[in-house]
Amino acid sequence: MDLVLFDLDNTLLRGDSDFEWAQFLISRGVLDREIYEARNQSFFDQYKAGTLDIHEFLDFQLAPLARHDRETLDRWHTEFMQSRVVPMIGRPARDLVMRHRQEGALMAIVTATNSFVTGPIARAFDIPHLVATIPAQEGGRFTGKPRGLPAFKDGKIARVEAWLESLGLFFGSFTRSWFYSDSHNDLPLLERVTSPVAVDPDPNLEQTAINRGWPVISLQFET
Repeated sequence: MDLVLFDLDNTLLRGDSDFEWAQFLISRGVLDREIYEARNQSFFDQYKAGTLDIHEFLDFQLAPLARHDRETLDRWHTEFMQSRVVPMIGRPARDLVMRHRQEGALMAIVTATNSFVTGPIARAFDIPHLVATIPAQEGGRFTGKPRGLPAFKDGKIARVEAWLESLGLFFGSFTRSWFYSDSHNDLPLLERVTSPVAVDPDPNLEQTAINRGWPVISLQFET
């Protein structure tokens, strides 16, 4: 059996769900445009540059969840899925997931974006497992803080290993392990699997993939 791991933003999705969630809340007037739009873009630029402080970012990203009850958040997320996420799901990404599913692989999305935002997206792809940053909850409400290690950079390896351990498995349990990603931030996990694949990669990852002979594919430009 193969293990197949997918990054989400700008890999399976033709865009960034983290960024779009904040933009969606701004568009609804939930977040102040003047304050949040510039910070959202700044954090996105830091991520692309490889300089993001994940804990500073999570303070920004998770704070709005703590201000609203779950029923309201779920209602907004349903609207977010239809207006922002569904248009970012292309046929090539669905076909790739379907191919690995038909081959009987164990599949998971592995993403730094929090599980409140990404859980419904994983279900839309019919991918049964999600390894994501977990927003902490108390009494049914989000606290605005993460729980445990964020699934970012080296944290992705630790979180995947913990998930596999919970299933009685480890990386060596599989004939082949795949990870699909667009970002140089994911180099630790790309280097951990037997079959790394660069998907519409950023310039740094593209050069690394070329130097190491990794496949480079695109899922972005077809419908």
